[in-house]
Amino acid sequence: MATDAADTSDPFQRLRSLMPALSTWAYLDFAAVAPLPAPVRDVFHAWADDMAQNGATGWGAWRKRVEDTRRSAAAMLGADADEIALVRNTTEGLSLIAEGFPWKPGDNVVVPASEFPSNLFPWRNLESRGVEVRLASTPDERLSIAEIESHCDSRTRVIAVGWVGYATGWRNDLSALAELAHRRGALLCVDAIQGLGVLPLDVRDVPIDFLAADGHKWLLGPEGAGVLFIRREHLDRLRPLGIGWNSVRQAGHFTDSTFDLRRSAARYEGGSYPMAGICALGTAIDLLRDIGAAIIERRLLELTNLLCEHLRAIGASIHSERGRVEGADRRSGIVSFSLPGRDPHAVRGACLSRRVVVNVRGNRLRASPHVMSDENDVSALIDALESS
Repeated sequence: MATDAADTSDPFQRLRSLMPALSTWAYLDFAAVAPLPAPVRDVFHAWADDMAQNGATGWGAWRKRVEDTRRSAAAMLGADADEIALVRNTTEGLSLIAEGFPWKPGDNVVVPASEFPSNLFPWRNLESRGVEVRLASTPDERLSIAEIESHCDSRTRVIAVGWVGYATGWRNDLSALAELAHRRGALLCVDAIQGLGVLPLDVRDVPIDFLAADGHKWLLGPEGAGVLFIRREHLDRLRPLGIGWNSVRQAGHFTDSTFDLRRSAARYEGGSYPMAGICALGTAIDLLRDIGAAIIERRLLELTNLLCEHLRAIGASIHSERGRVEGADRRSGIVSFSLPGRDPHAVRGACLSRRVVVNVRGNRLRASPHVMSDENDVSALIDALESS
């Protein structure tokens, strides 16, 4: 799998050549925040220069690029562009669903207990409205369909899950969860931030109802720009929130006070856009789409398999599932591991001092390479672990 870093005919090395941070860091922390590729950075420079030199005279061109981002996000998901809202982050997207859903007192939502706070607190916030939050047991993020179903009843309206667990990288079977939710008369809402960009998902084949993810991890985008997918048939079921001048069909005609909401998920984009961030996200998405989702997934799983082999060779314990369970592949780009008798925070600090970036979640070390990572990065981590 090793390649010459100068060989830009390889799509992964070509992508690596666009990422300045990877020339000085063995960066294995994409599950936290990704360093920006140069073309993504350049969008910010171009926008800032344009605004400094020309003010808003070029606003229309940038606004067209917002729509390019929407179309790129839709193509990545197999969705229609009018099913995509451009939001600031995962939390905002999930909160729009949680607060906009037509709850009645006594309804409930089922959530895995191990969810990241972004996919827990928006639902917990509904308890004051009489909505029960039922937490399914998921030791080490290992979610079973039977456990989720045991918490469902006739008042279950939503099952809310992360696609990939942030601590161990357990990948949930979205097809099976969608089938369960719909069989029980509920809808499936997905926090996709730890999978979108590196794991394939086509919402034409996997009938999830809602999905939110921001772009600063595997999508290689900036913080503050993300996507929200709302399946078209559910749009009018939700109470629109964050409504403003840009939510209506006649947006820009400020003297027209007709309240005529957009017939698309863009109704949630109530005000001015974080223009540079959204356009930068579109550039990042296109970098990945140029390679292809299936190719990216294969490379990522090969790389994390290699990482696990090297970690086991130095006596590390792997806490991530690295195979199939209940018929589904549970692997992702996240590898959770520990070194017997070693404090993970001290080890992380020692790695940083050697310019190797990993993280700690759940009092365990977490490595998360991307597809442009290579054997040299893995070797640098192993050397740092053995030397620390």
